[in-house]
Formats: sequence, C-alpha cells, structure tokens
Amino acid sequence: MTEPMEQRLEKAMAELHAAQEALARTERELRQASFAVLSSDRAVRATVGPQGELAGIEFLENKYRDMSPQELAASVLEAANAARVKMNRHVMKAMAPFTEPSSNVPELKGFELDWERIFGPEVLRDDDEDTARDGRATPAWRDALGEDGED
Repeated sequence: MTEPMEQRLEKAMAELHAAQEALARTERELRQASFAVLSSDRAVRATVGPQGELAGIEFLENKYRDMSPQELAASVLEAANAARVKMNRHVMKAMAPFTEPSSNVPELKGFELDWERIFGPEVLRDDDEDTARDGRATPAWRDALGEDGED
C-alpha cells in the first residue's frame, strides 16, 4: 500500500529541515577548523585555516639556520600543501552525508559535488602518509602537542 501524498510531503519537509540544520552545524564547525602539518624534515610546521589559507608558519628547532633558501622554501611548500590537502579532505568528509540521497525520501537526492574541480586532483589521491596511516587528518591541536599520529 502506498503512502498518502500528504504524509510523504510531510516526511520530506521534516527531512529537508533536519538536513538544513545539519548543514548549518557542519558549516559552523568547518569555519573553526584548522590543520597543522610538519614538513618531512621536521623543520617547518604550516597551519591552514578553514578555506585552506595559510594561517601560520613555524620554523622549528632552528633547523632553518642550516638550510639553503631552496631547502627552506621546499619545506614550507611541502608542509603548507600537505596541510591544505588535509583541510580539503576534512571538508569532503564533513560534507559527505549531504551528497547521499535520502533513505527515507527517495525524491530527495544528495548534492552533486565535483571535489576534483573544487580542490584539485591531489585531494583525491591516497598516496600521502596520513591516508596510508588511518585515513583521518590530524587536528592542529594534536600536532601542536607533538601528537602527530606517528608511533
């Protein structure tokens, strides 16, 4: 027996309202997000903000004093790019529930997002140590405490 149209519409409106509230919560959380990453030589820590913008650079343990300008620039770029990719992946994970169709109301399709067009192809690759380790980005507060997930 099929559900009356009025009841289906009521259900769809309730689900749409719940999705709008969840999206607003997710947007608030994402506006506060930041990620910090150490360069592989552990000379630089770069922090990015919620839109992948560079929010901070730290030169650690005076290692920069023994580096050439090219080596230092490479460390800065490596850390900044890795932090930006972490942020992009965090955004993708947070937004993933909104890309799925409704299980209760089949007429409510999820948003279609072209992540590669938005963030670039590097965000879809699984070749960095973060994804190989556990698939989750390390929050800035953990990295700042020296808890970058490495054993």
